[in-house]
Amino acid sequence: MKIAVFGGTGRVGSSFIRMALDQGHTIQALVRDRDKADDLISKATHIIGDVTQEEDIRATINGCDLVFSSIGTDKTTTLSESMPLIRKVMEKQGITRLVTIGTAGILNSRYEEGKYRFQSSESKRTKTFAAEEHLKAYLELQSSALHWTIVCPTYLPDGEEVGGVRYEIDFLPKEGKKISTNDTARFAFEILDPPSFSKKRVGICY
Repeated sequence: MKIAVFGGTGRVGSSFIRMALDQGHTIQALVRDRDKADDLISKATHIIGDVTQEEDIRATINGCDLVFSSIGTDKTTTLSESMPLIRKVMEKQGITRLVTIGTAGILNSRYEEGKYRFQSSESKRTKTFAAEEHLKAYLELQSSALHWTIVCPTYLPDGEEVGGVRYEIDFLPKEGKKISTNDTARFAFEILDPPSFSKKRVGICY
């Protein structure tokens, strides 16, 4: 398969790319920093550009079968600006499968009905900007015809795969505290194709 990747030089994205390449897939990744891409994901095909520009997204997705995104927030609106464009290009090109990395904050609150976790007492974060950005991306995908899945990890330290990943649709599994970047990437890779959890948010943790 040929996979288009956005956010490929991030912690989860670069791990995902290495896994996909090891399995014989081809990666076409949109990157801003050529040197960083050469260092982290040298075996992927690099498209140098900006994920908020439709033409750069189009060049990245062109000829691909599936799309993976781990675009971060980094105190910017990059995620909420880019997701409508990714959706638009995918729909124009007839590509339907998208797996993206979200945050546990946009899962449903288990104890406060009608709220997202970041709006409830379940969240320990005082700042909500990142969760609000991820929520905008979720609402954008929710209104689309794409076969999307949002993988929603809780606290995400760097780390190797240790296995034992628990998951739950729309909620974070009870007592979930953390999950490593590599286990998050592995979960996303394994559900990409054949597609699992279509049009669902999936909370993951140990």
